[in-house]
Amino acid sequence: MTVPTVAVSQLKYGERLGDNVITKMGNTLFLKGKVIQERELEILKAFLIPSVYIEAKNSNEVEQVAEDTKVKEVETVHPFYVEYHNMVKLLKRVFLLANGGQQLPILEIRTGLESLIRHIDAYKVLTFAPKNRNLHEYIYHKSILVSLTSYSLAKWVGLPQKDLFQIALAGLLHDIGNSKVDSTLLEKKNKLTAAEMDEIKQHTLIGYQILKNISGINEGVKLTALQHHEREDGSGYPLGLKSDKIHIYAKIVAIADIFNSMTNDRYYKAALSPYVALEQLLTESFGKVDPTFVQIFMNKSTQISNGTLVKLSDNRVGEIVFSDRSHPTRPWVNVNGTIINLTVERNLFIQDVIGHI
Repeated sequence: MTVPTVAVSQLKYGERLGDNVITKMGNTLFLKGKVIQERELEILKAFLIPSVYIEAKNSNEVEQVAEDTKVKEVETVHPFYVEYHNMVKLLKRVFLLANGGQQLPILEIRTGLESLIRHIDAYKVLTFAPKNRNLHEYIYHKSILVSLTSYSLAKWVGLPQKDLFQIALAGLLHDIGNSKVDSTLLEKKNKLTAAEMDEIKQHTLIGYQILKNISGINEGVKLTALQHHEREDGSGYPLGLKSDKIHIYAKIVAIADIFNSMTNDRYYKAALSPYVALEQLLTESFGKVDPTFVQIFMNKSTQISNGTLVKLSDNRVGEIVFSDRSHPTRPWVNVNGTIINLTVERNLFIQDVIGHI
């Protein structure tokens, strides 16, 4: 049976590779039998592969393979994504209830978060991106991402087990005060006026008021809603507290909040590369957030990087082959056999994380 050659531009989702795909430098990109989906197509295009061999099928088999692939995809959706989607739905309801001054379903929130945390191994701070996200749902997605990032950071910092879930809960509910802030301000594309900024800053006080009388959460969770915009040097809001007066939960959630604000599309600005965000977090937040926690966050979040496919700021695509611990945001990247050392090539940076091959 002949194995047909198909131009990459003509590939259809669900088709299987009839042979290994080799890069120009002789490295194996994909093995024979790999099913082509959106990510595989993106990688083939990134490596400028003009055509591939695909398995020959008669029309009946093609239809059957397509059906099998659909079924297989449904079956293999990781439980993490299922629980993540459930949490987005739950948070929409929670914010509506909070806006109406009604009681929050704390037991349901705790149960949903426990189900999500159970699968946190599937969450990678630098590479995770929620599926089918739109800007109107930014606040819910960011709340979940801050929750997961806070849990990860608290674990890396070495906080006791009993605090980990509470910090995840603090991250999840840190912006609950925004439920009562005018959505046109939160979605405004232009620069906010001083009066509008003052109104948005009220979300910290409102959030604390919403949570303060709920018995099912601890004081650290409540104080995080109030304090996550406080800064180590006293330049934050709403109370201008300094380092020793800020609850440790709020310190951790503040870092997760800044990072996830930078790396998600907003109405008024596009998302930054996670690597650029980490660099900015280190430089722009100097004296603002806990420096020890930031250093741990940078070191631990970048440890998953070797073998990751990335796009550089000049649009070249390569694979991370070495991460220098003293420069965790500037690894060595193999671009078609040429090693780019980003600690030396300071004009370049990682623009986008494509994922693992």
